[in-house]
Amino acid sequence: MQNETYKIKGMHCASCASIIEKTLRKIDGVESIEVNSGTEKAKISFDPSKTNIEVLSKQIEPLGYSLSFSDIKIKEKNKHIELEDMKNKLFSLIPIVLVSLFVMAWDIFGGLKLVSEMSYFWSEFFHHLLPVLATYTLFVVGKPYLLGLYRFLRHGKANMDTLIGLGTGVAFIYSFVISAFEESLKSFINVNQGYYDVVIVVIAFITLGKYLEARSKLKTGDAIEKLLNLQAKTAFVLRDNKEIEISVTEVMHGDLIIIKPGGNIPVDGIVSEGTSYVDESMITGEPMPVQKNVGDNVVAGTINTTGSFVFKATKIGSETMLARIIKMVEEAQGSRAPIQALADKISGVFVPIVLVLSFAALGLWLLIGTQYLGFSQTLSFSLTSFVGILVIACPCALGLATPTAIIVGVGKGAREGILIKDASTLEKLGKATVVVVDKTGTLTYGKPEIISIKNFSDKKDEELISIFSSLEQKSEHPIAHAIVSYAKKSKLNLFSVIDFEAVKGKGVKGVVENVEYFAGNTKLIKDLNLVFDVDSIEKETSEGKTPIILATKEKILGIILVADAIKKEAIDAIKDLHLLKIKVIMLTGDNKNTAEYVGKLVGVDEVVAEVMPLDKLNKIKELQKNGDIVVMTGDGVNDAPALAQADIGVAMATGTDVAIESAGITLLHGDISKLVKAVHLSKIAMRGIKQNLFWAFIYNIVGIPLAGGLFYPIFGWLLSPIFAGSAMALSSVSVVSNSLRLKAKKI
Repeated sequence: MQNETYKIKGMHCASCASIIEKTLRKIDGVESIEVNSGTEKAKISFDPSKTNIEVLSKQIEPLGYSLSFSDIKIKEKNKHIELEDMKNKLFSLIPIVLVSLFVMAWDIFGGLKLVSEMSYFWSEFFHHLLPVLATYTLFVVGKPYLLGLYRFLRHGKANMDTLIGLGTGVAFIYSFVISAFEESLKSFINVNQGYYDVVIVVIAFITLGKYLEARSKLKTGDAIEKLLNLQAKTAFVLRDNKEIEISVTEVMHGDLIIIKPGGNIPVDGIVSEGTSYVDESMITGEPMPVQKNVGDNVVAGTINTTGSFVFKATKIGSETMLARIIKMVEEAQGSRAPIQALADKISGVFVPIVLVLSFAALGLWLLIGTQYLGFSQTLSFSLTSFVGILVIACPCALGLATPTAIIVGVGKGAREGILIKDASTLEKLGKATVVVVDKTGTLTYGKPEIISIKNFSDKKDEELISIFSSLEQKSEHPIAHAIVSYAKKSKLNLFSVIDFEAVKGKGVKGVVENVEYFAGNTKLIKDLNLVFDVDSIEKETSEGKTPIILATKEKILGIILVADAIKKEAIDAIKDLHLLKIKVIMLTGDNKNTAEYVGKLVGVDEVVAEVMPLDKLNKIKELQKNGDIVVMTGDGVNDAPALAQADIGVAMATGTDVAIESAGITLLHGDISKLVKAVHLSKIAMRGIKQNLFWAFIYNIVGIPLAGGLFYPIFGWLLSPIFAGSAMALSSVSVVSNSLRLKAKKI
């Protein structure tokens, strides 16, 4: 099966999405399809041996749509071109609308005797001018709505354009008929009641609404555009000992790339020479630049600040973290949350129901109203109701309610270093009741570090560590790396070592400045016949700390305690999760003593130690069986099954690719405090969606009965198509604006 995301041209409402889905789902070879009206994209899974994009596109072309698969930047450029065209058409309508509103106001105020009535000259002038203006408005600016009506009549597929085209088309034809046959119809109906002004103002309002909606939708998706702007265009590469500038697309694996102060890092790699501070804020959300030394990873899209350095390219093109982030954000913004199912179902049947309601209103007015108001007035009211229902009942706001909030939410998360794989994950996260955390790499850094030092000599701590590091720098043991790394970060001087020897299973020894030193475990010290009180470090060893002892042949000089240090943000993150009424359980394969010590220190509710990957999976299942919505956080291959089983899997970006692929959310820099932000983001996004759905429904619930004349017999209320058009435009704009408001929310 091939899974691709395509741009859909010609789509602009929830009904369009429903039509496209129903049409393409019937094609042999299409496994699944998910169309998003907010992003105007379709995620299609199909068998390439049975169908392809050309076949799929041809199936929907008669309905006014087409599929394209192009570069993101080209898609954004096309959107701006379409927006500019819409803007030009809108501006061409401004003088026409002003004339129409002027005529309407003169008629209304003249009838109320607030101004003098229109003279015969001006009456005739506008009587002949308005049909011309309405013709331009309907057949030039309103062409998409007429095409929507045409496709409905030919293929039986109705969308928002069908409603507008039918409403304004009927109003125009009725007005044209009474203009052309005024004398013949004068004795039957009120020939002074035309609807050219309705056609003009309604199309103007709807075009304005669509323009504002399209412009706002571009803003909702600007997260991807900002990420794209992070990509460097060129790179300075060392080839044949010469520095040359090449396009970033020409960079190859293993290339040595020179990064100068202020330069953008073009691809992912490992620093091979030099040191500097790199601003990673646009990718991780962290404001402070991160120091990069030889051996450290650098990521495409980040910015070098002060020094210059050389790094070796390890990931290029689509392999880079930035490229993966862009793809993940785009796919997540195009996915649908479960809460959208209700809106999709309603939108799918909405247009046919509205058509039935509009014709029912027309028929009932003519059937019942004629008995009380006379045919001429009833015909006017029936057309007003018919057009009003068709205009106000546009399902745009309903279709935009969920996707716009999801687009903003996912984009906001990306800027905070929270990568969300799909909308479903974003929705479920806010309902979580239990967070299960792995210890190593999640609550701790996942690598040994110096925790403390016990100094029994007359030397300073720094000198002891320098001797330790000088001996250990020739060792390949992970703990040795931790000691050497600490010395380098502290910028301590290292001594030259002679007669170095690794004592298998015990430690190392060597001569530093004419003194023979030994560094290792208690076994090495016992071999030296030195007296050592093992009980003095029993508490530390029970907490998972590893003692490394430094000694000469005569005496013990000091002890360095090495352990997997707890992340600074872990304790606050657990506290914040408790404030959200979320229970926290730690699952780890580590020994019980170490696990309980770490669990107590960070404040988790329950510790389950010495578990295998299958045990983690079973624990998740057990929690789910009890009715909990479970979040699993982890970073290793052993966490992958549990991450996949959990309701929401959260991986640390510092972890393995398998863990990241299994998870629904990835936290950059492995920062667990971002999980709290992600929960807040979910709650804010879901609250925004519910607000959007309220506004989308309320406009239709109130507007349709009002436009249909349900309140006319009681209160004399009847909604003009002009006000219906403005209300329809306002509903879409209010929904998108409410979604944009999420950008300003603090998480």
